Amino acid sequence: MEIIHKIGRRKTAVARVYVSDGTGNITINKREFKNYFTTAALQYKVLQPLTLTDHVTSFDIKVNVFGGGITGQAEAIRLALSRAMVELNAENRLILKPEGLLTRDPRMVERKKFGQKKARKKFQFSKR
Repeated sequence: MEIIHKIGRRKTAVARVYVSDGTGNITINKREFKNYFTTAALQYKVLQPLTLTDHVTSFDIKVNVFGGGITGQAEAIRLALSRAMVELNAENRLILKPEGLLTRDPRMVERKKFGQKKARKKFQFSKR
């Protein structure tokens, strides 16, 4: 099997995933998976496409991720892994699509407007 390369995005995080045959090693930014995502919730998010398709120990996965926060990065990796699982076997699409793992979440931070404190919040108004 050749290396499968896929990209996933969430908010401002961008993840590049390289999937190859192996024993289940996951490396994120040259760090071990458990060291990069320390909480169980984030580890579950990243492994979700692999557990649903029963490929947790089938592949070695190398990830380059940058931008955004830790949750956005985890969800970007999840999307990229889901796309890789679909390219590997088209039947995986029927498993991942109902779970919503193939949908790119379009929600982004709204920009700050001039004359205002934040995107929607205004400066305090004093009538007198």
